[in-house]
Amino acid sequence: MVVLATKIYVEGGARERALDSLRSLVDNEIGDLDVAFELGVRHDDFPSVTIEGEDAIVARNVLREEFGEIVPDLEVGETYVGTLESWDEAGIVLDAGQAVRIQTDELGLGPGSPAQIRDRYGLVQHMPMQFVYGSEDDADGEPHRLADAECDRLYEWTRGTGRLNVNSATRAEVRATLNRAGHAQDYVTVERLGLLEQSVLCTENTDPPGLLASIGEYLPAELRCVVP
Repeated sequence: MVVLATKIYVEGGARERALDSLRSLVDNEIGDLDVAFELGVRHDDFPSVTIEGEDAIVARNVLREEFGEIVPDLEVGETYVGTLESWDEAGIVLDAGQAVRIQTDELGLGPGSPAQIRDRYGLVQHMPMQFVYGSEDDADGEPHRLADAECDRLYEWTRGTGRLNVNSATRAEVRATLNRAGHAQDYVTVERLGLLEQSVLCTENTDPPGLLASIGEYLPAELRCVVP
């Protein structure tokens, strides 16, 4: 079994659509292998994939690479994926099957409070983020921190043409909303950050705050802009 590092936190019909979307994504990744799989959702909203068949080991590795994995024990110095759970003046908390607090000084994303950093980089709740697990119980150890690759990704967002980040919606739902609202020509693509967290890559002439104002009423979600 593989527990994927992305959450299903919506309810009702949206939950069923999210599960259908995840089933399709998993099938796209491992459907050509000699395996059968079954989806479940843990009490903490992380989905699990039970895999059987001759290619089960390969399939598990493919899903770990694509989504990240929630594991029971975290090892100091290793890189994992956690979802953005909460934030305060002291830092942010990622959910990696256990709460991992990263102090503001260890975010590596420039000056400002966690709230200001969230605004600058368009961080929406529950988006998966890579971190390096530290040893805060040891006075001489290294604290938890964001991974270098994560910092590079977020810095790159601020150098582009602008983004609109969204949670609580699948990639297909975000694309459909953009198109219905008449913005088919205003974005390049919708990048999947997690199962229910998406990043709309704007065209050069699109104003991300204007796009947010236009589609916000159609999406029951958190929306945040990245303005270069």
